[in-house]
Amino acid sequence: MIQEVAAKRYAEAAYLIAREDGKEEAWAEGLRAMAALFGDAGARALLQNTRVPVDQKAQLVEAALKGVDPLVLNLARLLLRRGRTALGPQIAEAYQELLDAAKGVSHAAVTTAVPLSPEDLKAVERRLSELTGGPVIVTPAVDESILGGLVVRIGDRLIDGSTKSRLQALKRQLEGARA
Repeated sequence: MIQEVAAKRYAEAAYLIAREDGKEEAWAEGLRAMAALFGDAGARALLQNTRVPVDQKAQLVEAALKGVDPLVLNLARLLLRRGRTALGPQIAEAYQELLDAAKGVSHAAVTTAVPLSPEDLKAVERRLSELTGGPVIVTPAVDESILGGLVVRIGDRLIDGSTKSRLQALKRQLEGARA
């Protein structure tokens, strides 16, 4: 998911507050609850409906987020007032990435031509853990156009071991040899 800059900024501010108070995990739980609420199709329709009074929307948010850290609830209220509830899931995702980074956990998007078996997925996780020197959470995706192999994105690093890219490189070599 492409994150908006605003979502990253909210997540960074939330992380700084949570770290200062030593409540990183409580914030993570609260933000997951907020993301579930703001990401729900029914709730989203209600929250974006201009005919529904703001105080009624606020009551829904407060009831759904009962028990979360009060500062998380304040963030949800702020997003509601600013009409930015759609950022909720992105904020939670960006926050989790910050929390994982602080723990030394990396996230990798792994694209293959066919779905990976559970054993293959574990092998990829192990190999990426060796490369990064820490635990890696793998998000698999399938794209038949890569033909074979895999493409890995970890942060801003891209490892392209796909058959498609190898064939393209071979084509460039052969074209260069003809000249």
